[in-house]
Amino acid sequence: MTAVGVRPGRADASTGVELLHEVRRRRRRRGLAVVLVVAALGLVVALVAASLGAAAVSPDRVLAVLLGQGEKVERFVVLELRLPRIVAALVVGWAFGLAGSVFQAVLRNPLASPDILGISSGASLGAVWAMLGLGLAGIWVTGFAFAGGLLVAVIIWAVAWRQGLHGIRFVLVGVGLAYVCGSTVSWLLARGDVRQAQQALHWTVGSVADVRGDDLAGLLLGVAAMSLVVALASRLLTVLALGDDHAASLGARAHGGRVVLLAAAVGLVAVAAAISGPIAFVALIAPAIARRLVGSGGAALLASAVVGGVLTLSADVVGQFAIPGLMAPVGIVTGLIGAPYLLWLLARTERTRA
Repeated sequence: MTAVGVRPGRADASTGVELLHEVRRRRRRRGLAVVLVVAALGLVVALVAASLGAAAVSPDRVLAVLLGQGEKVERFVVLELRLPRIVAALVVGWAFGLAGSVFQAVLRNPLASPDILGISSGASLGAVWAMLGLGLAGIWVTGFAFAGGLLVAVIIWAVAWRQGLHGIRFVLVGVGLAYVCGSTVSWLLARGDVRQAQQALHWTVGSVADVRGDDLAGLLLGVAAMSLVVALASRLLTVLALGDDHAASLGARAHGGRVVLLAAAVGLVAVAAAISGPIAFVALIAPAIARRLVGSGGAALLASAVVGGVLTLSADVVGQFAIPGLMAPVGIVTGLIGAPYLLWLLARTERTRA
């Protein structure tokens, strides 16, 4: 029997709403737990990174330095030499992971990432052209890298726009421009001076080895600003996931929301790539790992950003210390990890279509 004055339909609806709220609460708790666990893992990796090196500093001494104690030499090694690189790896990874999550969610395509779409390649082209084509150095190279990433994004936008921004067209145009940028970079390296070309290799593979001072401050400010824009617009992702027609029926401006989110993601990539170069596959892998850990079909923005930071820092530590006597830039390590994942993802996509 039902309660007096309560219709069965209303009771069922009330139960369904409560169940939906409970599912959402569980997802939030799991997402928060994933973020905290991954962040704790990142702190452990950071402690290891600050301890290892030619001038070894034990983990307890690293903690002492971070708490304002320690000897002068220890403070110099940890704070001046190693901490900027650790922070740069975490922030760059955060930017690529968050940007990749936004791209994949907005375009509804697991292959949509800035390195595959050519935005990172555009930043590389801008930097290499500034060094080898114009003979510039310093802040000018960083500025040209930033401009190159933004210019490629604008070109993709202009070509892909047909009464709105459609995901498939955006991805196809981006892949084509990525090949164009990569070929142009190879041509510039082939015709340039050997010593200059060696210096420009930083902008083709990605590295956080020399990020410090003003570069690090600019990286922090730029990533923080773009992350804030993504956070403010993140509610639109739930509506956009329903499709443009459903979004319009709910009163949301689908095209406007898509433009805002993608513009913020492009800004994240441009800022990060302008400082570190194109660190391959972080934007592709980090969101996939985050979604698997969170267990949600949503974007998992915060988890993707945290996973991206820890993944980049871990890859940098592996590149420095995995093989004695051999130091590999972080972009090489992430490339070795990401290439097999991309092949697996392509094979899985083909099987799903079949």
